[in-house]
Amino acid sequence: MSFTHLDAAGHARMVDVTDKQPTVRAATARGFVRCAPSVVEALRDGSVPKGDVLAVARISGIQAAKRTPELLPLAHVIGVHGATVDLELTDGGVAIEATVRTADRTGVEMEALTAVSVAALAVVDMVKGLDKGTSIENVRIVRKTGGKSGDWNRPGEE
Repeated sequence: MSFTHLDAAGHARMVDVTDKQPTVRAATARGFVRCAPSVVEALRDGSVPKGDVLAVARISGIQAAKRTPELLPLAHVIGVHGATVDLELTDGGVAIEATVRTADRTGVEMEALTAVSVAALAVVDMVKGLDKGTSIENVRIVRKTGGKSGDWNRPGEE
């Protein structure tokens, strides 16, 4: 068995994508930040002491998508040509969805997952003074398009 991220001696390596042709690709990830009812209420009425939680989380997620290779050492440096991070308050917390797009040689699944994860971390950071039990749940890729493997949608996700 051979592994794409190990050389013949078993050392970690970055896969060489030089010969691949750039194609349009996109990936969408989702996650959830579970909050106590009192935190949800503070988010709804804008009384979180640290400020506009959703705005900070949105910008944090977009920035994170662009910095993914700094966090994941074998991820390729690619052009993040589009990134959206949407946050929605629900009765149980904050639903997060990020879509990242590129026209490059490799996909943007890690960038979408990183955007959701860091946006979720920003929410936790902003509300941890109100509820230490706030948690991040179910971060996952729900859809990807383009590239050699084509389009994929997670079953059960709209």
